[in-house]
Amino acid sequence: MAAKRHHELEILPGRVIGRETMELLRAKRSMTPLEWGLLLALAVVWGGSFFFNAVAVRELPVFTVVVSRVALAALILLTILRLRGERMPRDRAVWLAFFGMGLLNNAIPFSLIVWGQQQIASGLAAILNASTPLFTVVFAHVLTSDERMTRGKFAGVLIGFAGVVVMIGSDALRDLGVHVAAQFVCLAGAVSYATAGIYGRRFRTMGITPLGTATGQVIASSLILLPLVMVLDQP
Repeated sequence: MAAKRHHELEILPGRVIGRETMELLRAKRSMTPLEWGLLLALAVVWGGSFFFNAVAVRELPVFTVVVSRVALAALILLTILRLRGERMPRDRAVWLAFFGMGLLNNAIPFSLIVWGQQQIASGLAAILNASTPLFTVVFAHVLTSDERMTRGKFAGVLIGFAGVVVMIGSDALRDLGVHVAAQFVCLAGAVSYATAGIYGRRFRTMGITPLGTATGQVIASSLILLPLVMVLDQP
């Protein structure tokens, strides 16, 4: 009966319960070695970005650093998209969603964190950014019906946050309380990332692939940031 019920739910995509049930089943499966490897590679690249931000911001204005990052990403992802034979959607609603995602996941947090790194060390910025999962767990509990907070989730996030502090080094925490505005700005970037995580759920129901979503959002964020670069940074 259970197998039959799952099959019936799968072939009735219009039913909310069926869709949520199938997504829950997919979410509970174990990660493959390839997925673990990709996650590790992402962590290395993402962690390294704080170091490179600190180097770049010594010589370049904030928005120039940020737009260079997202514009380069857009070119690379568009090339990969073409090589895979995929096309970007043309639907207006999808592009509005891309702009919303680009704002929340790229333009706002990148700009805030890079600005904050003008005053605080990259290690402290990384630790503050590691609060993103904490905000995400809280936001998901409040704003979604299928990602409720549990003790296990909350404990896991806290352990992960502590692991970041240990890996970076507790010395980075000595600067807490110094340049408070910059620290709050970096925390605001983490809040924006957490909000983007909830907002981005809509692309799954729109039928947009992860590669298409990533490409669309960096294109959108590049278009958002280019006018700011021309007006404020005046390259």
